[in-house]
Amino acid sequence: MDESAPQKGTVTQRAIERIKAMIGEGRLEPGQRLPTERDLAAQLGMSRSSMREAIRALTVLGVLEARHGSGIYVTQLEAGDLLETFGVVADLSRGPRLVELLEVRRILESTATALAAARITADQLAEVEKHLLAMNATDDPEEILAHDLAFHREIAAAAGNETMAAILEGLSSRTFRARVWRGYEEEGAFERTRREHAAIHRALVAHDPEAARAAAAAHVGEVEQWLRTQLTQ
Repeated sequence: MDESAPQKGTVTQRAIERIKAMIGEGRLEPGQRLPTERDLAAQLGMSRSSMREAIRALTVLGVLEARHGSGIYVTQLEAGDLLETFGVVADLSRGPRLVELLEVRRILESTATALAAARITADQLAEVEKHLLAMNATDDPEEILAHDLAFHREIAAAAGNETMAAILEGLSSRTFRARVWRGYEEEGAFERTRREHAAIHRALVAHDPEAARAAAAAHVGEVEQWLRTQLTQ
């Protein structure tokens, strides 16, 4: 790479991109120890301070990890670790931006549920059913919330796509879901959402991807509509 060519962004940003390129090109493998900060800075033709900031940023993002007394290593680059900070977006978003996130979740959740209907095992289906029954057995919003999160998490796992599951986990803000369940309690809407969960479960039992897709889209769509209503009050 020609360091004399015009570069976009700060020197630290360029350092981040160079390290990411080394990983993407296979020059640094998952689990591999990085060269020392001094050697890496010299190798890439950058200052140690810029390299230090780049390493710190990539550590926060889950790309690198510091091992005390051992050095800096590339993580295993698991989707869940790399997308962990994604959940902050859902936790902090408000108003129209939160509606946008729900639209994204509706698309992904319906796709994941369709995949799960085709791929779910008997053991996974039993776990989904366990959380469905637990939701139906209580009116406590906190208990319902916990089982609702687990219900959808099991379905996302059954879809067999770890990256999609990690994104959905990030979109599934516990803070926002708690607000939804409190709102449902006030509106007496528990029965409606129980019917929606039951429809998803029936489609999974039937291994019917299209029915599962439709049921999941309708379920998240109801939450979307509820939020739109809240924003106009």
